[in-house]
Amino acid sequence: MNASRLLGSLLCLGVLATPSYALPGQRTETVAAWIAGNPALRPTARDGLTVKRTSTAAQRFEFRASIFPPGLVSSIGNPGTIRSETFSIVDRINGVSQMQLEQSLREIYGLDIYQDYLRGQILHSYHSEQTLEMSRRLALPGIAAQRGEIRLGEGFAYWVELTSNGEGEVYAGQLTVLLMEDVEKLERELILGN
Repeated sequence: MNASRLLGSLLCLGVLATPSYALPGQRTETVAAWIAGNPALRPTARDGLTVKRTSTAAQRFEFRASIFPPGLVSSIGNPGTIRSETFSIVDRINGVSQMQLEQSLREIYGLDIYQDYLRGQILHSYHSEQTLEMSRRLALPGIAAQRGEIRLGEGFAYWVELTSNGEGEVYAGQLTVLLMEDVEKLERELILGN
């Protein structure tokens, strides 16, 4: 199954998601209702704020809305307000690309959010290739390398991260839509972690 077919089967793509969307900063009930009616996510009645789809053991999709900002949990948060929404794709057969994540953003949220992302300024980027190179030299199995970026749009911030295996093949990716006020915390944690 090629990457675009995986994306199609996981997200049930074929029609663009409606332009109405629920984003961080909105009430949990509003976001849950939007998830329930989103044709790109196609949740089951019991999914709530998390949608999981598995095509095979090596191919998965997950969407999660959270009351917490991304990164380390540093506060309880407001249980009534969504602070971040993350979707992730794992494909150990065909791989995952940043372009796939960007197209999924468009399918899930519509053209306005996609354009906000594209116009966004890259605030921080990182690449942990040094970790991967060290794991190769020391023959440590299972070490992965991440590369990613934080973008600031006009309305929201976006965090994209891709994970590669020891051979450099990208097999997983995630894209998070978050509130602008949470960018500084996330950036600080990424800098300290790399």
